[in-house]
Amino acid sequence: MRVLIIDDERPARDKLRRMLAAEPDISAIEEARDGVEALEMLPAFAPDLLLLDIQMPEITGLDVAASLPTPAPLVVFVTAYDEYAVRAFDANAIDYLLKPYDQPRLQRALQRARERLVLPRTAATATEAAPALPAVTQLLVPERTGTRIIKVDAIQWIETADNYIILHTADGQPLMRQTLAGLLDKLGPRFIRCHRRAAVQLDWIASIVNHEKGDGELLLHSGARVPLSRQYRADVVARIADNI
Repeated sequence: MRVLIIDDERPARDKLRRMLAAEPDISAIEEARDGVEALEMLPAFAPDLLLLDIQMPEITGLDVAASLPTPAPLVVFVTAYDEYAVRAFDANAIDYLLKPYDQPRLQRALQRARERLVLPRTAATATEAAPALPAVTQLLVPERTGTRIIKVDAIQWIETADNYIILHTADGQPLMRQTLAGLLDKLGPRFIRCHRRAAVQLDWIASIVNHEKGDGELLLHSGARVPLSRQYRADVVARIADNI
C-alpha cells in the first residue's frame, strides 16, 4: 500500500511515519506539508491512501478531499477536532482518526483501507464463496413463566447491567444473562458499540447530539437517548456513513 501523509505539523507527520513503518504491507510513504503540495504530488506518487489532516493553511483537508482526481485514493482524516466527523464522511472518507491515537487505532483504519483495496479483486469471485450463515432474527429470553421471543429488528439498543444485558424495545426491557460482546457477535453488523456499556442498532439512529469534551448521545427514532463516548464516536459515524 502506498500512503501519503498530509499534515502541516512535522511532529504529526513523524508520528504517522514511525507507525506506518511497522506495517509490513506499506510499500511507500511520502509526506506533504499542506494541501497544495499534496495535490501537486498525487500524479507522480499515485498513493492508495491519504492520511489527511483537516485544519491546514491555504486549503483545508476537506477541500483536498473535494479536489481529488478520479479514481481517487482512499482518505482517512487525522485531526484533533471531532466536530468535523460528519462532514468528513460526507467527503467519502473511510475513517476518522481523532488525535491522540495509538497504533491499534491506526491499524484499524489501515485494515479498512486494505479491505476497500482488495474489494475490486474479490468481487468477481464473491458469488463462488461459501454461503454465509443466516443472520439471527430473534432471541429467546428465559423468564419465570416461560420463554420470551424477541425480534432482533425490535431491539433499539442494548446496555449492560452487572452480569446481564438489557434489551431496549418498544414493548419492554427484558434481561438476558449474556455479555455485550458475546451478543454483538451473534447479532452481526447491524449493531455497533457506542459506549463501553451500550450498543445500538444502526437503523434506529436518527441523529447525533454533541456534548462537551467529545462525548454525546445518539437520538433514536423512538425518542430514546443512548450514550455515545468519545472512544467510539468515530466508529459510529463511519458505520452510519457505510449504512446510508
